[in-house]
Amino acid sequence: MGRTDRYESPLSSRYASDEMLYLFSADKKFTTWRRLWVALARAEMELGLPVTAEQVAELEEHVNDINYEVAAAEERRLRHDVMAHVHAYGAQCPKAMPIIHLGATSCYVGDNTDIILMREGLLLIRDKLVRVLHTLAGFSDKYKALPTLGFTHFQPAQLVTVGKRATLWMNELLMDLEEVEHRLSTLALLGSKGTTGTQASFLELFDGDHAKVKLLEGKIAKEMGFTDVVPVSGQTYSRKMDANVLATLSGIAQSASKFATDLRLLCHLKEVEEPFEKDQIGSSAMPYKRNPMRCERICALARYVMTDAQNPAVTAATQWFERTLDDSANKRLAVPEAFLAVDAILSIYENVCAGLVVHAQVIRRHIMEELPFMASENIMMDAVKRGGDRQQLHERIRVLSQEAGRNVKDFGLANNLIDLIAEDPLFGMSRDELTAHLEPERYIGRCPEQVTEFLAERVAPVLARYPEALRGSDVELKV
Repeated sequence: MGRTDRYESPLSSRYASDEMLYLFSADKKFTTWRRLWVALARAEMELGLPVTAEQVAELEEHVNDINYEVAAAEERRLRHDVMAHVHAYGAQCPKAMPIIHLGATSCYVGDNTDIILMREGLLLIRDKLVRVLHTLAGFSDKYKALPTLGFTHFQPAQLVTVGKRATLWMNELLMDLEEVEHRLSTLALLGSKGTTGTQASFLELFDGDHAKVKLLEGKIAKEMGFTDVVPVSGQTYSRKMDANVLATLSGIAQSASKFATDLRLLCHLKEVEEPFEKDQIGSSAMPYKRNPMRCERICALARYVMTDAQNPAVTAATQWFERTLDDSANKRLAVPEAFLAVDAILSIYENVCAGLVVHAQVIRRHIMEELPFMASENIMMDAVKRGGDRQQLHERIRVLSQEAGRNVKDFGLANNLIDLIAEDPLFGMSRDELTAHLEPERYIGRCPEQVTEFLAERVAPVLARYPEALRGSDVELKV
């Protein structure tokens, strides 16, 4: 436990993974700054500026040993975080001090680092999406032929299967994965654009050689693992980039919340439940309770992400010309917290899916309470084949269905529609003949085949594309 006398974000203390927490840590941020300074110095050396291999080597030697105390003291003196770290780095690299940050502006390290962190964050999110898909795929395949009530308007509707319903959750996750892949494929580095995006400082350094200024950016991008830089910018990259990334994260939150909401409703029906551990307490007052707390947590965090995603959208819309600083404080909060929250959401999502409990007998009981109504059309068709009048039979089933409905709703009795039809001479069918229509498997259409096809055609290629994502250990939640 950290300090107990000050606020600590629950995203770090309760929810997010160590991997995502490290990504947005001070260590990751400032070592990335230093990597960017190394890349800048090396590129400038290779293009003929007075930067030596010895200076570059000195910078490389101290990338990871951040002297935080020195940096803090310098920031108190200079009131500028980037220059504070330039001086702190220079204290460790006296030979290289004269060339650190040469030609660059603060956004060279700040904005480029933000882009690098978002890319690495999306890679972590991508792998977690794949893990959830893998877990749900096993569940969907196992229950692909288990009939269950479908619901429209949360009213009983045509039967589906437990596994088919899971494919609906998976399909939305596949859409999210496509968005993540798109963001990763289009994310470009800011590069070395200078104070207002004109690269004037670098043009001065290279004595007006435009080709070398362009080569400089290419070299930096390559060293940082990017194939492209943004074509034009002000001092900063367009804040639409943040807005687009968080819109992608918001999409994942939407999908997860849909799943969690469905499961909360299924828990109420006692048909499918989230994992519930041996010593877990559902309620401090009601010891019998088994509340769907993990799914409720998914919904809560998802709601936060969806609202948080509005921050960079508004920020992008209100930037002034080439640079204004009202983005800084906002993005320091909005971007990392969206990543931390979605990271937590997907961890919980995987954890829940890995331990889903299906109560098949409860599901069947609910089906049989409603199936006589759903079977009525088939019964009518059968009676027509036996010589009945379709219109007369339709009207009779309507009347008998209402009577059976009253028995269920007003008197709390079992659905007796089949008995009522058996007693009606208009149908001319015995109870045994009618009961033959009450086989749930007759009403699930192509659900099993749809599941098989979906898993083979849509999910399997994704899992094959990212085998590394499936090699991690099972998710254990912090709380």
